[in-house]
Order: sequence, then C-alpha cells, then structure tokens
Amino acid sequence: MRPGTVPLQFIVQGYPAYAYTGGKRYDPGLPTIVFIHGAALDHSVWQWQSRYFAHHGYSVIAADLPAHGRSPGAARTSIGEMADWGAALIEAAGKERAHVVGQSMGALVALDMALRHRARVERLVLVGAALPMAVNEAFLSAARDDSAAGFDMQSTWGHARHSALSQSPVPGSALLAASRQLNARARPGVQYADLNACNDYRPPSDALRGLDMPTLVLSGRRDQMTGPKAGPALAAQIPGARLVELDAGHSMMVEAPRATLEALRQFLAAPEAGA
Repeated sequence: MRPGTVPLQFIVQGYPAYAYTGGKRYDPGLPTIVFIHGAALDHSVWQWQSRYFAHHGYSVIAADLPAHGRSPGAARTSIGEMADWGAALIEAAGKERAHVVGQSMGALVALDMALRHRARVERLVLVGAALPMAVNEAFLSAARDDSAAGFDMQSTWGHARHSALSQSPVPGSALLAASRQLNARARPGVQYADLNACNDYRPPSDALRGLDMPTLVLSGRRDQMTGPKAGPALAAQIPGARLVELDAGHSMMVEAPRATLEALRQFLAAPEAGA
C-alpha cells in the first residue's frame, strides 16, 4: 500500500486493490471499518456512511472487489474466494482485524470472512442479506448474456417500489437511474459471476450458530430483492445478533442513508454483542 494517500491502493493477492477512505488519510492506528459492496457495484454505494466514519474516529476502507470499479484482476467466482480476498485486504492494510460491513453479495462475503477468517473480523454487519440468496433463472440468464435486462432487473428489484418517486439524497439525481448507470459500468461477465456466487453460497447452519462476534443484521421492510423476512430469519440463526428493520428496500444505504448510518453508529459504539 501507499500510506497517507487519499484514496489508497493496496496490493492484495498480487494485484492492486482500490479503496476509498472517506476523504481522510488512512491511519492504521485507528479502529478500521471495511465496507464491501454488492454485485456489479463498487465502493461508491457506501459514500454516505464511509465519509461520516472517516471523520469521526475511524479509518475507512471502502474497497472495490477485483474486477469491480477501479480494481483490476479477475472477478472471483465464489463467495469463499471473495472472503479470502477480503481477509487479505485487512492484512494488506496493516491491521490484525477490522469491523466488516457488507451489503447483499457483500454481506455474504462479510459473513464468510467471519466464518473462514474469524481472527480478522471484530464486528460484523450484514445489510440486505439472505440465506440462501437464491437468484431466479431469468435474472441469471440475462446476466449471463450481459443483457441490459439484467441491469434493469437489479436496479428495479434492488430498491423499494416507491423509489422512482423518492427524492435522492444527491440533489439532481435519481436513485434508480444512478444505480442503473453503476451496474452498466460493470465489466463483461462480472454481474453473472457475482449473482452465480450468491446463488451457490450455502454455509452450514452449525457454522452460523457458532459465530461468536457482535453482529448486526440490517433488513429493509420494502426489500424486493431478498424479501423483508430474510433479515429476521438470518438474525435468528446467529447467536446474539441484533436486528434493525428500516423503512427501505434492498439498497438501504442509499435509500435511507441517515437511518443506515445511525444503526451502524449505535452498533459500533455498543460495548458488547447485543448491547
């Protein structure tokens, strides 16, 4: 890595990895939060939360997974491979462990990091997560063909039904249009690789019951992608997990950025799991 720069590039598994640091210089001496984006997205989906924490006592690493955003390399084809990459990122950042926050596919990556690399994860946040995270065949087929229909499906289902009529936190922009453009920038084959990895992921139930770290599950009451019942069901499988339900869809970090931030802030400030 190149310390003291904004943003950062770490060398992870032999390739550069881009990371947004929230507008502050990265300081490995501070508590660190790693943000992991969802399928065919990049670090920018965490802009609201990452910037706040970077200016309030944390170092932030909002990374682009390999082949996403500004990170080169080949797309990883399984959640386990992405989890191994995430653990290597924490090591490359000069940290023994970090708080890990993931959304959708990123939530599965964060969860698998906790299962496969327990020593690297201090606190775990799962946003818009489901187990299993089944992807319907029409969606997979469109993604396999790099069809515009696949990006349309992700943008539409990735937000609450009323999002087209909702005001965006960014003046002059629309939530669905911004999401659609971000998806369309994905490299060929990336959306399918990501969705297929989600569809295939099946961690053993006993492994979930063995998680022993503070865990927060953020669930959207208007989630069209994984459904509003998925978050509560997942939280029930993890001992001591805190469940917070927001009035938002699957992309709650951009649909309800303040509520998402407040839930994260309270959880990370809590003295112990379930506090």
